Amino acid sequence: SDYERLKDDYDFVLCLGLNSSLLTEILQKDLNIEIAKNISTPIVGIVNGFGKSIEEIEEEIKIWLNSLQSVEVFAIFLNQVDSDTILCHAESIEERYDTICFTIAYSEELRQPVVMDIINATQANILHYGKDSKLQQTISGIKVAAMRAENFLEHLKDGDVVITPADRSDILLAVLSASHSDSFGTASMMIIGGEMEIADSIVKLYQNDTNFPIVIARTKEDTITISQKATSAIADLTPKHTRKLNAILGHFDRFVDSSIIENSLKKSLKSITTPVMFLHKIFSRASKANKRIVLPESKDDRILQATEIILKRGIADITLLGDRDEIHRRAQHLGIDIKDAQILNPDNPELIEKFAQEFYKIRSHKGISIDEARDTMKSLSYFATMMVNQGLADAMVSGATHTTRETVRPALQIFGTKDGIDIVSSIFFICLDTKVLVYGDCAIVVNPDAKELAQIAVSSAETASAFGIEPKVALLSYSSGDSGVGEEVEKVRTATKLAQKLRPDIPIEGPLQYDAAIDESVARLKMPNSKVAGKANVFIFPDLNTGNNTYKAVQRSTSAIAIGPILQGLKRAVNDLSRGCTVDDIVSTVAITAIQAEQLAL
Repeated sequence: SDYERLKDDYDFVLCLGLNSSLLTEILQKDLNIEIAKNISTPIVGIVNGFGKSIEEIEEEIKIWLNSLQSVEVFAIFLNQVDSDTILCHAESIEERYDTICFTIAYSEELRQPVVMDIINATQANILHYGKDSKLQQTISGIKVAAMRAENFLEHLKDGDVVITPADRSDILLAVLSASHSDSFGTASMMIIGGEMEIADSIVKLYQNDTNFPIVIARTKEDTITISQKATSAIADLTPKHTRKLNAILGHFDRFVDSSIIENSLKKSLKSITTPVMFLHKIFSRASKANKRIVLPESKDDRILQATEIILKRGIADITLLGDRDEIHRRAQHLGIDIKDAQILNPDNPELIEKFAQEFYKIRSHKGISIDEARDTMKSLSYFATMMVNQGLADAMVSGATHTTRETVRPALQIFGTKDGIDIVSSIFFICLDTKVLVYGDCAIVVNPDAKELAQIAVSSAETASAFGIEPKVALLSYSSGDSGVGEEVEKVRTATKLAQKLRPDIPIEGPLQYDAAIDESVARLKMPNSKVAGKANVFIFPDLNTGNNTYKAVQRSTSAIAIGPILQGLKRAVNDLSRGCTVDDIVSTVAITAIQAEQLAL
């Protein structure tokens, strides 16, 4: 069967139970139980706890368990519970029924429709929406604008859908003006109804304006019909609902300990780590680390969009540097919610003076004056780095609009490298289909000497270990073992001996060719007695030219996901983004940085 074939290829198979509206609830459960019995798999129970008492939930669990007969229960999820008493009740349910039980609290936000749900319900045509994220704004209410504009504004709330006839240009202008004012609410969208045409002057306001703050939709139906359809809109969940998906994942992580599920799934003999699994573990660990990350580049839209995802998923607390009103206005234009982010103005004279005095103490031996220190603290990168140094943040991520030098240099000057490490280097996590490799250094050190290469190897092994990868380190060259001669291979050979001396507890070997390091069949021929060859997962390249080209070749040729560069060797957690980074790159880098901050604090 298809199921058996899948079992042979994967760690575990998740079978989605039947949930047809044509079947009764009891029949659905009976069919799911029969399927579980016939394919010999445990079953997961999901109980909708919305509006139910403890007694009602327990009665439903009891009836369901009694119907299972010989089917094993993997876990029970109590979903949408709306009582603190029920949230605390999972432990007693676990004891009583001898099964894992998770409770997930009811969330009003997750039940609310978003702009695209209203559009689907009303079948209105979108005239303008600016940014894609505007279509994913959560709707707080539906308002029919029948009053005069000055009276209607008093009733307008953030997130409202405003429904108005096409001839009420005064309403559209009033709602647009309100979006630029702190005195009134900001609407998510306007639906313009009726047979009349919209005035040309009004159309000119939003046409070709990607920063126009309100979604505009059009339908020929009357306002009452539009209102009825909008009110009946269902909060949908599709791959296009990325904001809601992130909120759901964050909500799930707050109430469900994924490690319990992972431990239960470790019965498989295969050791597989997919990119999705790796990122999920990183996000989960970052969430538990509970670190504050400062992002100095708040004028970049990608930073603001990533901030929303990070906050909704509970990955880290975020501090943005910039003017509060300007940042919130930009967030409104983008249609995103960053209200939980801390915003700190880097022009704060008290902080600038405090940071300047500290920087002067650190760098006065280099001849810097106090006035130069004050000027230096006006740089966003230096200001943010000093926040980390002074305990106002646990770590910093920068580089979306700054160079690597602008990100790394302040960290080196303010808190420097870890003891025993003289050089800052980097790694990339290369996520293949079934495993994650570590490549270093592919971004920072151009041509390391033997001592520097040894330190890169040790730092890369420690970074791998910090992220749950048991390091087996291969220092790469154009020959394996003792077969090659030449200046470059001798550098790798010397670096290997130095690295082994620094960390005798870590399997480190070199020089190794890439094929001998990763392929067991090649390793048996070239290095038959090696503990690393054929099993390596940390690859150290002899120079930046080789490393940078190799990681990009692997990334582009195999569709692997490359996460990085991740800086290593600093006393505090600081990471550099590429200026071409995506929103997802920023999110994953912040998560990794949070974990590094936790490790460095130990």
